[in-house]
Amino acid sequence: MACSGRAVCRWLNISRSTFSYQPKPLPEGKRHLELEIVRVSKVHATLGYKKIAQKLREQGYWVNKKQVQQIRREEGLQVPPPRPRQRRRGVSTGLPQQAGRKNHVWAWDFVSDYTERGGRLRTFNLIDEYTRECHSIHADRTIKAEDVLGVLAEAIEQHGAPEYIRSDNGPEFIAGVIQRWLKENGIQTIYIEPGCPWQNGYAESFNGRFRDECLNREQLWTLTEARVVVGDYRREYNQERPHSRLGYESPAVFAARS
Repeated sequence: MACSGRAVCRWLNISRSTFSYQPKPLPEGKRHLELEIVRVSKVHATLGYKKIAQKLREQGYWVNKKQVQQIRREEGLQVPPPRPRQRRRGVSTGLPQQAGRKNHVWAWDFVSDYTERGGRLRTFNLIDEYTRECHSIHADRTIKAEDVLGVLAEAIEQHGAPEYIRSDNGPEFIAGVIQRWLKENGIQTIYIEPGCPWQNGYAESFNGRFRDECLNREQLWTLTEARVVVGDYRREYNQERPHSRLGYESPAVFAARS
């Protein structure tokens, strides 16, 4: 059913002048400026409205930053907030385990330091969570995934293979070559949650002792000297140092009884 414009305005509770208003077309100069604001904003998508306004002024446009901000909002061109980066995570092939016997769960981790001459020093530490025995402290300037596999293979040849290996999500531990090698050798992986070092508590505990009792007490001038010192520490730790959680036996003695 048709009705008059006056009735429509009465029902909508608006004035007749508002109902009949026809917006005027934008002046050519203003329309061109808005198009240029949109173009420059798309070209420089990471710049805010203040910097876009400055670039337009450099091109000779007389523009206010508030005007630029309003047009960018209408066009949905605001700079999006930065999204947090997602860290890569390894795929655990086994459930979290508490070590119940020798070679049940091993743990590995890195410790970083420097030699006195300024060179970087990294150590790759590998321990048995049940016996607390340290199977390796491999020292080098840089340690890659291939180096990790070499140390692991040597430890397995000497002590036997573990059922599980626990680690954080370091790039050396989640590398494809590591994942494939462990799968081919029937060793399951347990990766802790990012930012939760306490989930790898045995490795973190050993790292703390290793730093306090060795790295912080020795002046290591060269890589060769560092390898000798950490090798001596590993032998002392395994064979002579009593461990309170092992009934004050050394890890080597406890491992031999296990």
